[in-house]
Amino acid sequence: MSIASSTRRFLTFLALSVPLLASAGEIFSIRINADFPSVRSEIIETIESSGLVVTATIPFNQMLERTAKDLGKPRSPYAQAEIVQFCSARLAWQLIEEAPENLALCPLSIAVFELHDSSGVQLSYRLPGKETKGRIKAEVLLNSLLQRVEQAFPAKRPAGNNSGKQP
Repeated sequence: MSIASSTRRFLTFLALSVPLLASAGEIFSIRINADFPSVRSEIIETIESSGLVVTATIPFNQMLERTAKDLGKPRSPYAQAEIVQFCSARLAWQLIEEAPENLALCPLSIAVFELHDSSGVQLSYRLPGKETKGRIKAEVLLNSLLQRVEQAFPAKRPAGNNSGKQP
């Protein structure tokens, strides 16, 4: 077997193994070259068109702006930032039947944000882990939603993820 063939096999093994190495709590992010209101609307529409219910949109940046001065910060690092929470009743039942403490994973959430000195909008979510079939389904769902949002904006560039691992 040649070195090139061995290298290809090793790289293929790594590519297939990295998704399995992701653990709960890591963050996955993508960057979309579009304006905040368009991306925010698209993620909500994508969630709802999937038959899921948006349970809340949390104006996270407003809290940061409101508290910055009291905490000695010049300003929020975000130009805009919201957290969109949503629920799948079927998935929630599966998760809590697998382990009651999985309640902490519900509702699922996706952060939508734009930094002050950066172009584009980022979408991020916490990886739920791969310990159970329900957690795997949650991760597949989150990844699918972000892929659909990406497809809605033709000029896209992945931001990678903070952990260096793909879901």
